[in-house]
Amino acid sequence: MKQIPYGRHFIDQTDIDSVLEVLNSDFLTQGPQVPAFEKAVCEYVSAKHAIAVNSATSALHLACIALGVGKGDYVWTSPISFVASSNCALYCGADVDFVDIDSKSYNMSVDRLREKLEKAKAENKLPKVVIPVHFSGQSCDMEKIAALAKEYNFRVIEDASHAIGGSYLNEKVGNCKYSDVTIFSFHPVKIITTGEGGMCTTNDSEIANLIYRLRSHGITRNPKEMTEQPDGPWYYQQIDLGFNYRMNDIQAALGVSQLKRLDTIVEKRHKVREYYDKILKDVGVVLPEQMDYAKSSLHLYVIQVIEKEMNADRKEIFERLRVSGILVNVHYIPIYRQPYYQKKYGFKYSDFPEAEKYYSNTISIPIYPELNQEDQDRVKDAMSKPIGHQVLF
Repeated sequence: MKQIPYGRHFIDQTDIDSVLEVLNSDFLTQGPQVPAFEKAVCEYVSAKHAIAVNSATSALHLACIALGVGKGDYVWTSPISFVASSNCALYCGADVDFVDIDSKSYNMSVDRLREKLEKAKAENKLPKVVIPVHFSGQSCDMEKIAALAKEYNFRVIEDASHAIGGSYLNEKVGNCKYSDVTIFSFHPVKIITTGEGGMCTTNDSEIANLIYRLRSHGITRNPKEMTEQPDGPWYYQQIDLGFNYRMNDIQAALGVSQLKRLDTIVEKRHKVREYYDKILKDVGVVLPEQMDYAKSSLHLYVIQVIEKEMNADRKEIFERLRVSGILVNVHYIPIYRQPYYQKKYGFKYSDFPEAEKYYSNTISIPIYPELNQEDQDRVKDAMSKPIGHQVLF
């Protein structure tokens, strides 16, 4: 039985040739491909600076450090995300809280954020940083979040791990018009891939320079950043406690190649979405909505099972699909449900009613550029057939 994954990388011969060229070059790491990839991303999203790292998790961590997150600070994010979106604040010693999601976009609710900010101001517990997550590739309503950031004096990191290639108000996600830093992921199931990898974009030179140093042990070779004049051209100084979060040239070459096809890849994902919207409209599931202010890059296609119409709950539909060789998934178990977070904070599920409602019914079904309509039809059919169903000829 042919298996259909929920997501899959899209590699062509051009990508392979780009990587082979690096493998045959003098630089496998810390060569020309990383700055070339950074420059290409800057030009694509219209940001002033881009810093490539080894994962989006590393990028989130460095962004938090660059914005001064530390012990005694509060960082808020969405509960419907991978744990990295909140773990990054814990790495810095800060405390984490969550803002419930919007019932249509599944992104951080601006209304719930405003309510939470009003309460936090009265309690003197305002966040230092808010991390909106562009779930499934669809941008949060960043203009409204930026207005709240100005009113309540917090910084903003866009977790756009799902969203490179997406747009907000007809401008590319990642331009940092409404945030201090934007984070991208290049994991193999994301829109484009470098195998593993991440990126920070920002328009702030000081933030960019700090992240640049922190990704490589806190070391600088820039005389302007040093405490004394260099002894010679070999000289460097460690001026921060940094990390080995570098991206290598092999990864970056793949990224440069993939980025050239990014818009085509996103359009192919939209064709997949359009066909799903057509064939699933009467199946008994809630289809994902596209907000009028954003164009999603469609990292995920999530459905909500309507139990009364399907005569089956989410677990049964999930198992039907898996038994049929369709490797669906659930994105995500709310972060506050994780044992580590429960032990540390004891979050009440009832404080996040929309996240709970979402989690109780959601399934991520396959979406990737090479998914054909025949396989999409197979996904639809598998939803409707109880386990053990046989067709008699």
